[in-house]
Formats: sequence, structure tokens, C-alpha cells
Amino acid sequence: MPNGVYQRRWNPLRREWVLVAASRQARTFLPERTACPLCPSRPGHSSEIPASRYQAAVFENRFPAMVAPGGHCEVVVYTDQHDGSFATLPDDRLQLLADVWTDRYRELSRRPDVRYVFIFENRGEQVGVTLHHPHGQIYAYSFIPPVPATELRRQTRGCLQCRLIRDELDGKRRVLINGAGIVAYVPGYARWPYEVHVTSRTHRASLAAMTPALRMSLLTSMQRVARAYDRLFETPMPYMMVMHQAPTGAKPPTQAHLHVEFYPTLRERGKLKYLAGSESGAGVFINDTLAEESADRLRALLE
Repeated sequence: MPNGVYQRRWNPLRREWVLVAASRQARTFLPERTACPLCPSRPGHSSEIPASRYQAAVFENRFPAMVAPGGHCEVVVYTDQHDGSFATLPDDRLQLLADVWTDRYRELSRRPDVRYVFIFENRGEQVGVTLHHPHGQIYAYSFIPPVPATELRRQTRGCLQCRLIRDELDGKRRVLINGAGIVAYVPGYARWPYEVHVTSRTHRASLAAMTPALRMSLLTSMQRVARAYDRLFETPMPYMMVMHQAPTGAKPPTQAHLHVEFYPTLRERGKLKYLAGSESGAGVFINDTLAEESADRLRALLE
């Protein structure tokens, strides 16, 4: 177990948990490429991965936000190529990543101290990335976090996500991708400029509930979105990618419908969208763009 203080503290005003992990202050911060801890090991440099080559890697985070029995934190390295990205992964690596994510979701979900498996990626220094090597993370929480908990709360008969997909397909204006069982769209209620949601057209609670072909279609669609982002302002787009799926347990809730959300942080070239007073203090997002116009721009950039 990593050294340090790991606590879960309850905020009674906001009625939410705060994770305290002070040891993360010591984590590696934007090292030179020659000192990258995610590159393959070589003579004179031992990295986190004791191999001279690899396709993908998963390991426990040395600077976790939580430790067992309070949770688990894993790093998922997409490729041994330092200068790559999710957007540039070849098809075989994309398929491998789909398998890795599914395997980790299944394995972590079986642990008795885990209630929710959260797959995500932070890309770019603007969102706090401390390592440039392409990678994502998995947090296995001992509780259901507030955002997915709100989504999973029964709000209507049947699955709300299914209804949202039908509404978007009927309107068509904000749809980016509709094929091979996957739909991607800019939601009308987008909080971030150029926010995109990617989901299965039919109800699937998790990666484990998808066929291999549908999982590959999901990641291919995600990659198309990521590539469009990089073309949008002709610069690598900083973003947060999050995956919401069913919590652990024998029977998924009715509202559990896997969907991926992309939160790109550039509203124009060189202009960041900040979480300022209204967003952070009042919980009210202000979006400076129209979802319909954002969809038009992104659609024109899709491969």
C-alpha cells in the first residue's frame, strides 16, 4: 500500500464525499521524455513497465486518490509510443484497449469493496495532466459517485438514455455519428463547448454487456470524435473523457445505459473554457456555444 494519509471526508453542506490523498503532491510532474515513467524500460532507465516493448499496460497507480478498502486506482497505458494519443492508435491497439477496459471493468466489479468502476482519460496540461505519454485511468470507488448516482436515479419509466437517443435521432441536427450500433451527438444541454456523447443505440448497461464487435464500434466512434477535436483548431485538443456504466451488482439499474462523454476545454483556438464562479460555486454551467452550431462544425471534420 502506498504511504500517506488516505481519507474519505463527508461534506454535509454539499452532501458529497471528498477524497483526501495528500501524498499525491509528490507525484511525477511533466518529466522530460527521457525520464518518462510510462515508456518502456531501457538500459539506464527503469520505468513503471519492466519491458523493452509492449502493446498496452495496466498497473496500480503509485500516487492513488484512494487505497483499499476505500477503493482502487489503476493506470491504463495505451501504447509504448510516447508521442501517440488515443486519436492515433491503430485498429489493433484500439481493439486491445477495448479488451483491456472490459477486462478491468469485470475484474474490479467482482471485488467486494467496489461499488462503481469509472474509466476516464485526462488529456493535456490544461486539464492537469502530469504525464504526456498517452494513458487513461480507472477509479474503482467504494461508493457510487454523485454524477452517475444522479443519472441512475429512476426519473421516468424505462431508460432515460434510450429516450434521449431517440430524441436526438428524430431531430438529427445534433447527431454526428449513427452507424454500426453507435450514436454520437452534441447534446442540446451541453455544458462544455463541443461536448460530445457517444453511446450504444440499443440498451447496453456496460462494456461487459456488449459484443466484441459493438465494443470496437464504440471505440472507433470515440476515436473519430477525438480526431475531429484535433482538427477543430488545428492543435491537440485538451479534453476529459469519462465513461458512465452500470455499478457493481447482479442486476443493473434500469437507467444504466453505457455512454461516454467528452468534455473538450477549448472554446476557440487559444481560449480555454474555465470552471469559474457560476460553475464551481453555484453548480450552473454557462456554455458560450450553440450545440447545433458545434455539431455542424464537428460533423464537417469527421473522417
